[in-house]
Amino acid sequence: CECRWSVGLAWTLSWVIQNVNVLTRVFQDKQYVGFATLPNQVHRKSVKKGFDFTLMVAGESGLGKSTLVNSLFLTDLYKDRKLLNAEERINQTVEITKHTVDIEEKGVKLKLTIVDTPGFGDAVNNNECWKPITDYIDQQFEQYFRDESGLNRKNILDNRVHCCLYFIPPFGHGLRPVDVEFMKALHEKVNIVPLISKADCLTPNEVKKLKDRVRDEIEHFGIKVYQFPECDSDEEEEFKQMDKELKECTPFAVIGSNTVVEARGQRVRGRLYPWGIVEVENQSHCDFVKLRNMLIRSHMHDLKDVTCDVHYENYRAHCIQEMTSKLAQDNRTDSPLPILPLPTPDVETERLIKMKDEELKRMQEMLEKMQQQMHEKDQ
Repeated sequence: CECRWSVGLAWTLSWVIQNVNVLTRVFQDKQYVGFATLPNQVHRKSVKKGFDFTLMVAGESGLGKSTLVNSLFLTDLYKDRKLLNAEERINQTVEITKHTVDIEEKGVKLKLTIVDTPGFGDAVNNNECWKPITDYIDQQFEQYFRDESGLNRKNILDNRVHCCLYFIPPFGHGLRPVDVEFMKALHEKVNIVPLISKADCLTPNEVKKLKDRVRDEIEHFGIKVYQFPECDSDEEEEFKQMDKELKECTPFAVIGSNTVVEARGQRVRGRLYPWGIVEVENQSHCDFVKLRNMLIRSHMHDLKDVTCDVHYENYRAHCIQEMTSKLAQDNRTDSPLPILPLPTPDVETERLIKMKDEELKRMQEMLEKMQQQMHEKDQ
């Protein structure tokens, strides 16, 4: 009996240890009442409301921008796109096109807006070809500023650009002048994440050299790309390791593909070449998984926070300063207002003023009389 009792007790303790998280969750959900449940309330409200995120992709045609976006979010945003021939591209100017798609995963809704910039860098003369892009970003800031200053502030649509993926061609020896000028024109307005496109054109050693060259040139030209925030001391070790890897592998060398091929007996997304298969989600082949983790898993909310707290606040402060300066200038240039004569009081007003004066005079005499009587009494 004692042996059976010991075995039963040991089994019970083992079951409790294995299910302690489940028991704790049940106890908290049904018994616990306190402000520690606030995160759950915020979570439920956020999931019900949904999230929005605006991503801009910029770079020359043929660098795989559309393919990479479709690979990141497993959707087809460019099914109605018309491909231009070489003659049409010569005369093409930079355009701004928006693609919006609603994505739902495990009950969480995301409204994703992709802002594409066809025609960027395709012309012979690319002088200030980034101007339409900077104007578009400023227009979104201006629209949000107007909505925020209006009456209906509860239902504001946030169309501000939260992140810009800038595609650097793998064929050169670093940044070109147009790359430098583009990023310098936008680095105060949006979070720039540089990418080395079509990384399967390079060997691992060439990828490393190109990354080092791009990092050095970004620092040399004073370009402010998106900086990953430092991890808190209480973060999980897995998140700290992932954050460290993200910082070390920037700029990301990426490959995009929506084609499913068979490799090592498994069906994977990749590109089939005569010499082998390049797997998109294989971290030894490219940084696609790291980029996807950064955008979706770990830093999407931080990208939105930096957009709101830094880039938009700078624009907002600049607008308020301009409005204040313009108002002060208008006040200085306007002619002074003419001095108008005071209106003459009517007879009834004069009578009331005279009555008040007489009443104040009587009260003052009574006060002086009382003070005199108190003074005589003290003597």
